[in-house]
Amino acid sequence: MEDLSRLCVHTITTRPWSLAEAVEHYARAGVRGVTVWRDVFETVSPKAARRMLADAGLSIVSLCRGGFFPAADAEGRRKSIDDNLRALDQAAEMGAPLVVLVCGAVPGLPLAEARRQIADGIAAVLPAAEARSLRLSVEPLHPMYAADRSAINTLAQANDVVERLNHPNLGVTVDVYHLWWDPDLEQQIARAGRRIFSFHVSDWRVPTRDLLSDRGLPGEGCIPVRQIRSRVEAAGFDGFVEVEIFSDHYWAMDQRFFLDRIIASARAHV
Repeated sequence: MEDLSRLCVHTITTRPWSLAEAVEHYARAGVRGVTVWRDVFETVSPKAARRMLADAGLSIVSLCRGGFFPAADAEGRRKSIDDNLRALDQAAEMGAPLVVLVCGAVPGLPLAEARRQIADGIAAVLPAAEARSLRLSVEPLHPMYAADRSAINTLAQANDVVERLNHPNLGVTVDVYHLWWDPDLEQQIARAGRRIFSFHVSDWRVPTRDLLSDRGLPGEGCIPVRQIRSRVEAAGFDGFVEVEIFSDHYWAMDQRFFLDRIIASARAHV
């Protein structure tokens, strides 16, 4: 990936930095896109974030994250819908075109019921997304998260939801960390086609030290990132390549050095 014009970095990737620090260093390094995580709104308003990114010449790729629709009772499901509507308002105020959905799960709730609640929750917020000219993207998570983070664990399941709801503002996210293992991945990428709204990259370290916060840079593990990228692009995707890394190891180091590593990894392995 010699040309960095399609490189996006998630703010969670350089978690120790404030949004202002991230914007300054991303722009200086040649990164052109940013996906903003909602935690930044604890200190910066969406409108201020929009101005900050625009002034630096950075594209706002998406907002992470909405979702977490399943709940054990109706009140919990209502609160989830309300939070997703807040996320849509934040995205619209910030100028983000897309909200990524981590769909949610509840320990002890049968997966079939969780998946039904996910589809119902997405259907409930789609009109608000359309009214705000926003797209929503269903992101499948690795099966290790099926109990408590997402009952949507394969691209086939995400495609099923998207096809069932059949709305032009609804698509999928292909995240290599969550999907690289799937024997049906190539087929499901082709099935998703132009409904692939975003593409996230990192790597699976061997051995991995933590199932949540030990992702590697592309090239550090066993994921065929280039191959998966070629498949999503063959399916019609031409958007940003987004580096999304949760890593206690990398968060502990000087983030300027880490960003240099991100750039080098993208050039060599993406």
